[in-house]
Amino acid sequence: MRTLWRVAGVVLFAVAVAVFDLVTSARHGFFDLKVYWGALNYWANDGGMLYDYLNPNTLYGFTYPPFAAFVMLPLSWVPWTAAITISVIATVIVTAVVVWWLIRPIAQRQGWTPWLAFAIAACLVAAYEPMRETVNFGQVNMLLLFMVAADVLFLVARRSPFGGVGIGLATAIKLTPGVFIIYLLVTRRWRAAITASGTAAFVTLVAAVIAPDASREFWTSALWNTDRVGDLGFISNQSLQGVVARLFGDDVRPLWALLVVATLVFWGWRCRLALRAGDERAGLALTAVLGCLISPVTWVHHLVWLLPALFLIAGDGFRSVGRRRKVMLTIAFLSWAILCSRLVWIWTYRTGGLGGFLGGSAYLWVTVVLLLAIPIARPDDSEDQDLSEGTEEARPSLVA
Repeated sequence: MRTLWRVAGVVLFAVAVAVFDLVTSARHGFFDLKVYWGALNYWANDGGMLYDYLNPNTLYGFTYPPFAAFVMLPLSWVPWTAAITISVIATVIVTAVVVWWLIRPIAQRQGWTPWLAFAIAACLVAAYEPMRETVNFGQVNMLLLFMVAADVLFLVARRSPFGGVGIGLATAIKLTPGVFIIYLLVTRRWRAAITASGTAAFVTLVAAVIAPDASREFWTSALWNTDRVGDLGFISNQSLQGVVARLFGDDVRPLWALLVVATLVFWGWRCRLALRAGDERAGLALTAVLGCLISPVTWVHHLVWLLPALFLIAGDGFRSVGRRRKVMLTIAFLSWAILCSRLVWIWTYRTGGLGGFLGGSAYLWVTVVLLLAIPIARPDDSEDQDLSEGTEEARPSLVA
C-alpha cells in the first residue's frame, strides 16, 4: 500500500508538472531543429553550401562546426515529423540518464528509495524552463551535457586512458564545451587534456578532409558572423556579455573581457580546491556554470548546464544540519523556482533601469550565486568514492 501511495503521488505530481509546462512553455515550433534539418537537407540532398542556408524569413543558419553536421546528417534522411520524434526521444533519454547520475548519490546517502527520488527529480527537471526551451527548440544541449558528464564522472575521474574523449567530441560538435579542456588543464589532468584536444582536432580535421568547402566557410567566415546567432543584448542572452550589452550596447568588449578574467580566476581557485578534495562532481558543476557565464551567448536553453550545480547544492543541503542546511536548500529551491518562472521575459522590451538590470538578467544573477555556492567536500559515500577514485592529491575534506 505504501508503494501504491507513492506511485499515485508521483503520477499526480507528473500530471501537475505537465499542466504547468503546457501553460508556461513558449511554442517555438522546434525552431533550431528546423534550422538543422533544413540546412542538412540543403547541403546533403540539394547540393547547396551548408552555411549559405538560412531558415526562411530569418537570418538564422547552421552555426555549428562541420563535424556537427556529419553527426546530425541522419536528420536529412527522414521527414520533418520523424526528425522531431528523434530529437524529443533522444533528449528525454539522455536527460533521464543525467538525472539518475545526479540524484543517485544523494538518494543513496539520504537513504531514499532510488526510483522515487529519481521520479521526483525528473519531474522537477521537466518543469525547469531551460529544459522546456531545449525540447521546444529541438536543441542539443542535453546531449552535450550527457557526453561531458559521462567523461568527467566516469572516465577522467578514474584516470581512464579514454578520459577526455567525450569532452573532445562535444567540443567538436559545439565549441562551448571546450571550457572543460581548460578545466583539465587547470586541474593538471595532462593526459586527459591532450586526449580531449587531440580528439577534437582529429575529428575536425576528418570533417575538413571530407567537406573542405564547408570547413573553410565555417572557420573563416561563419564562426565570426555574430548576426547568425542573434542580438547579443536580447533578453534571452543570460551571460556576462548579455548583461553588459543590455547596459552599454554591443561595443563593450574590454569590460566583458575584464569580467571574464575575474570569473576565470575565481573559478580556477575553486577548481583547485575541488581537485585537492577529490570532488569531481564539484569540478563538473563549477565548469558548467563557468561556461554559461563567460560564453558570449548563453540563451536560456543553454542553462541546462546549471543542473549539476543545482543537484550538488540541494544534496549538500540535505546532508547538512542547522543554518547551513537552511541556506543551501533555500539557494537550491529559489534558484530552481526562478529558473522555472520565465521571469526575465517580463523585461523583453524594456531592459533599461534598475528593474531591467536586476529582473532582465535574473537568470545570470542565479548563475553567479550558484558559482559562489557550489559546495566542495570530499565524498564520503561509496558511490561518490567510486566516481572520484584515482583523482589526484586527495586530501581531507574541504567544505566551501
